[in-house]
Amino acid sequence: MRVPRRQCECHPTTRVLTRTPGWEYPLGCPSRRLRAARVRLADMNLPASTPLPAPTTASIDTVIFDVGGVLAATGRHSDFARRFPPEHAEQVTKIFVGDYSQDGDHPWHRLERGEISLDENRRLSRIALAEAGIELPVPPPSGAPMIVFTASEPMVDLVKELRAGGIRLGVLTNNVLEFRENWRSMMPFDEWFDDIVDSHEVGLRKPNPAIYQLALARLGAEPGRTAFLDDVATNVSAAESVGMRGVLVDEDPTEAIATVRRLAGLIA
Repeated sequence: MRVPRRQCECHPTTRVLTRTPGWEYPLGCPSRRLRAARVRLADMNLPASTPLPAPTTASIDTVIFDVGGVLAATGRHSDFARRFPPEHAEQVTKIFVGDYSQDGDHPWHRLERGEISLDENRRLSRIALAEAGIELPVPPPSGAPMIVFTASEPMVDLVKELRAGGIRLGVLTNNVLEFRENWRSMMPFDEWFDDIVDSHEVGLRKPNPAIYQLALARLGAEPGRTAFLDDVATNVSAAESVGMRGVLVDEDPTEAIATVRRLAGLIA
């Protein structure tokens, strides 16, 4: 027996049988059930346009961290200067680390590239300080670390959150052989990070673009999908020059952390 047909005013020619005897509806035309549901929703007096939360979309899949001043709350250049009277702070920083916006032949730059030892760097620093008329504080006892690295708890929480979200993680640090055991003990680096580029091991240092490109290559990361965090503005600028998304970390890392979370799609 043929099922009676019901014409649709908007689609009178293309009809499909329904499971309800005596009824059919055209392709693309709402069924009676859907129409009834729409009427019931209209009766609920909902606002005309109730905004739904926009889905968050990650614009990065990789995050690379500096160590001192980023993963560590300590290790900034200002930590050097605080060991001296305020009137000498700026001069002492220049003597210790030189022009940090460059990658040159300053003893500290050479130390971070693994070209000289910490003892040799200290010898050269004493000479430079003496020539400037500044007395060098007594160095720590043999075996005691020159810098004590303390983990930044907000950054540790960020690392854990990024790992849980499937973000690839790396470390890119200008560092010194003699400091290695000190900062490496802060957290389980080999467990939490996919790769670690340490300047003294590779003979390169920030802001040389080559070290950023090396870090990207070792992670298999695309520059435009990678965020780089550093506490030195010129290092951030150098990362941006190779296409990375630079994030400057202040002593209060709150804003930098929020930026990374947005880029990673963890917050809207």
